[in-house]
Amino acid sequence: MPVAPILPAETAAANLAELKAPYTAAEAAIEASRCLFCFDAPCIMACPTGIDVPSFIKKIASGNPLGAARTILSANILGASCARVCPTAVLCEGACVLDDRDQQPIKIGRLQRYATDAAGARGASLLPRPAAPNGRRVAVVGGGPAGLGCAAELAQLGYAVTIFEREPLLGGLNTYGIACYKMKPEVSLQEVELVRSLGVELRPGVEVGRDVAVADLTREFDAVFLGLGLGEAQRLRVPGEDLPEVLDALDFIRDLRTRPYHEVPVGRRVAVIGCGNTAIDAVTQARRLGAESATIIYRRGEEAMSAYRFEYELARLDGARFLFHAQPVEVVAADGHVSGLRLVRTRLAADGRLEPIPGTEFVEPCDLILKAVGQEKRAALLRSWFPGLAVDGRGVVGCDPLTGATNLPRVFTGGDCGNGGREVVNAVGEGKKAARGIHAALTGTAAAPTPQPSRLGAAGGAFGAGLNRPIRVTEAAPAGAHA
Repeated sequence: MPVAPILPAETAAANLAELKAPYTAAEAAIEASRCLFCFDAPCIMACPTGIDVPSFIKKIASGNPLGAARTILSANILGASCARVCPTAVLCEGACVLDDRDQQPIKIGRLQRYATDAAGARGASLLPRPAAPNGRRVAVVGGGPAGLGCAAELAQLGYAVTIFEREPLLGGLNTYGIACYKMKPEVSLQEVELVRSLGVELRPGVEVGRDVAVADLTREFDAVFLGLGLGEAQRLRVPGEDLPEVLDALDFIRDLRTRPYHEVPVGRRVAVIGCGNTAIDAVTQARRLGAESATIIYRRGEEAMSAYRFEYELARLDGARFLFHAQPVEVVAADGHVSGLRLVRTRLAADGRLEPIPGTEFVEPCDLILKAVGQEKRAALLRSWFPGLAVDGRGVVGCDPLTGATNLPRVFTGGDCGNGGREVVNAVGEGKKAARGIHAALTGTAAAPTPQPSRLGAAGGAFGAGLNRPIRVTEAAPAGAHA
């Protein structure tokens, strides 16, 4: 049968409420008091935007949440969303020295949310006044985290910045692609307004190549930053894929971000193909919308999944099932609608390739299929805009990791099209570095970005001098992860 909404409005809203309640002032003060306020803190080094974590935590401990928010936002303009969606367990909290002392690491993400929420609730303008206009203009293509991070940094350096975004709302993944139980769209849109307050011109609903010519950008602006996200979802390439109940997982998540929850159709039996963080978001939300069963189907084993372990455990707690070593071969239909998914068991061959096991086909009953098998790169589109743009074999734009400079003069990049798809905080950090790279290129000065800031300076930091322990990352950040 065709899929349809299942739960009433109030139940759906309750099920998709944010997982963790914000700290009260007393709770934040108690947690902040646990911090050792390390002088050259590994948590700073672990943050791709270099937030001075001990400094903002000390401000919270002293009862100054707005001062804490100022410290956060001066380093990461999207600090409110990153507080909610960053994989802190493998970044700042994973580097916390308390984790080596048989204690719980400081809850940096929750403290960061406490501070930025305090600023948002008061409508406080915390950022320093931008530098005087320098007469130069920069075009930013893409209004996601990378574009917003780049635009905010450039505006504070005195540049006139225009962001071109084809969607009706800016924010990119933060607005359209994050699970509702992690963050609501309003947080992302509030951050967009913060960027606008710096004097950045926003042009939503404007698609480069259609509504504005690339030649106009290169002629009218002193530099161009490419901050496009990834493209369309990849296809399964199996019979029956075009049936109406076979959807992209990101489209399902987008519906939950743009429509009332109780109006979003969901199947009684949902199959999600893939095992990255987007797949986890989709399967968990399907369960919370009332699906009787929701199953992740992954052609490899649990050890190979790109989803973070804590995301995986969350889905299991919500009742999601996992079918490992199973690969789709056909979407099964009844009366023109999805009734199941034909699968075959897989194994690793002697040469390391994945192969189907003959005679192991079976049908998994389902009435909604969500595809979460990755997204296309934008290489072909970008090369049509900028002939000669260097793109590697993965379809990722080649660039200097410290400045975002491509092989073409005055063209810079960052975020998904420059890293192949990583975290929101990585995109913001790369946008900041590219802004500094643009500034250096247009002013003829040495590039300002450093690999990671610290209070001892880039050259004299603890890792170079051996004065502190190295960051202990519990899991590698997989390419394609979205948080």
